[in-house]
Parts: sequence; C-alpha cells; structure tokens
Amino acid sequence: MSGNADDPGRPSFAINDPSVVEEVEAEFAAYYRALAANDVAALNRFFFDSPVTIRYGNAEVLYGHVEIKAYRSTVTAPTAPRPERTVITTFGRDFATASTLNRRSSGKLGRTTQTWVRFPQGWRIVAAHVSTIDQPKE
Repeated sequence: MSGNADDPGRPSFAINDPSVVEEVEAEFAAYYRALAANDVAALNRFFFDSPVTIRYGNAEVLYGHVEIKAYRSTVTAPTAPRPERTVITTFGRDFATASTLNRRSSGKLGRTTQTWVRFPQGWRIVAAHVSTIDQPKE
C-alpha cells in the first residue's frame, strides 16, 4: 500500500467501492448456495487452485487446493447454513474479506472468515477459517 499524496496515512485505493462489494457479495452468496446444496464441484471452483491456498476448519487444517478438494469430497451435505451479520470489505478492485456468523442446529455459533482475490478467472478464496463456539452470553 502506498500512501495518498494528499494524506500519507490514507491508502491510495478505494475501500468498499460499491461495484466491487456487489461483485463479492454475489460470489459469497453463490458460495453459500453451493455449500447448502453440497455442490462439491462448485465449492472446489471457489477456492484458488494453488498449493498456497489455506482452509482451517473445526477439525481440519488444509494446505493447498489438493487437500481442500480431498476434504470436500468426504463431507456429507450439512444443514443449510444461514449467514447472518455478514461483513464484506473490499480493498481496491481485487482484494476482499468476507466474515459471517451462522447458528448451528447444535445451538453453537459458527464463524467463517474468507479472503478473496480477483484473478483473471474471477474471484477466488485464497484463505478461509471456519470455527464454532458456544453461544456468547449477551
């Protein structure tokens, strides 16, 4: 990140450009539709096909698209998650984060964070972290 000439502490790229946010929101929604349908082929396409792609889950630590793809082939269709409090933040035109919560049938709270990058073939997840916690006391 290089600073803005008028304000050295301000980035020289747009944060949350509405058109980029809309693109990532659409990809994120499509990802969750594929997750609900357990569409393994689609889920695999959302992840960047590279050994540097990472996915940490509740019971798995996956390094590289090959490991993510192998894991995904063993997962049975989950109860369709319903994302809530989703926050999409974009940085420039080619980088974004997506964070969401979802309530599990177990009563636990699921949390997902994804890092998305725009490549020539489209938006892809390069890092993801999924975890589950007890419901926080409010």
